[in-house]
Amino acid sequence: MRLASGIRLFSSISKPFRRIETARQLAQRMTALPNTYDGSVSIAVIGGTGLRELPGFTQVASLSVSTPWGEPSSPISILHHHCKHNDKTVAIAFLSRHGLHHQLAPHEVPARANIAALRSIGVRSIIAFSAVGSLQEAIKPRDFVVPDQIIDRTKGFRPWTFFDGGMVAHVPFGDPFDEGIAKVVRKCGHSLEGDGVVLHDEGTVVCIEGPQFSTRAESKMYRSWGGSIINMSVLPEAKLAREAEIAYQMICMSTDYDCWHESTASVTVEMVMGNMKANADNARRFVTAVLDTLATDEYSDLVQAKHLAGSIKFGVSTPQPHWSPEAQKKLGWLFPGYF
Repeated sequence: MRLASGIRLFSSISKPFRRIETARQLAQRMTALPNTYDGSVSIAVIGGTGLRELPGFTQVASLSVSTPWGEPSSPISILHHHCKHNDKTVAIAFLSRHGLHHQLAPHEVPARANIAALRSIGVRSIIAFSAVGSLQEAIKPRDFVVPDQIIDRTKGFRPWTFFDGGMVAHVPFGDPFDEGIAKVVRKCGHSLEGDGVVLHDEGTVVCIEGPQFSTRAESKMYRSWGGSIINMSVLPEAKLAREAEIAYQMICMSTDYDCWHESTASVTVEMVMGNMKANADNARRFVTAVLDTLATDEYSDLVQAKHLAGSIKFGVSTPQPHWSPEAQKKLGWLFPGYF
């Protein structure tokens, strides 16, 4: 997420009627779809700035899921896609991180509800997409990055755990992304290098509170810490996915050099959106290639996150007889049959 609260994803403010009509048409299309889905959905995409839909995917349902932590950012779209690797139709869940009309600022995103809702419909692996600023010369605007580490610079406004209110659990987070998913992402990204995709295999993403961009002093400090890229979205999303035993990997696309780069203009919304638009086809092809590959039988156990299943049980510190009734109810909803 590189955009401040309230900024539109439209290039001109002189066309309000087209903007309103677009929103209305989207709402009508969502409500016209079935609100239930009986099939299996193991993979989800959380779309950020610039990735609201995936061409080549057919929307077959729109699910409104209510969780103990509230409503998700948007209805969950169920998409069907014909996988070219195994000639099968696969189902993907798609959720708009900032709302259908990008109305949610980074600190307003209901991350707990988003992750809980996805897990409740069977999702066990997530590909998250985010626009980011670059903190390193080598990561140029429109390059992609597969991050492997995070530095947390949020300010505590965002609820970041499912385990509170009468139950304590500690979850390892030394490696915040799923290396198995990351390997697939890197493989797919490099396979597209001849078609214009430039991929960096690793990097540390600095997550700031937003919605404002960094000061120059902050940007230079993050560089000195070893930061590679900067965004406003990876936390608490990645932490909550780990708690929910979901394999999580973010794909990042650089849109600017933040504000540390003295030889370039200060980051602006126009700059961010211009690079997003220019690189949109690459972003969609990249994400689609990852989903196609993960849908093959070779990665079935990875997609089901079997390497994470049951791990949360070992992190619970509070003896179950001492859980509060509220915590028991919430965690029973998230992990039915676990405790």
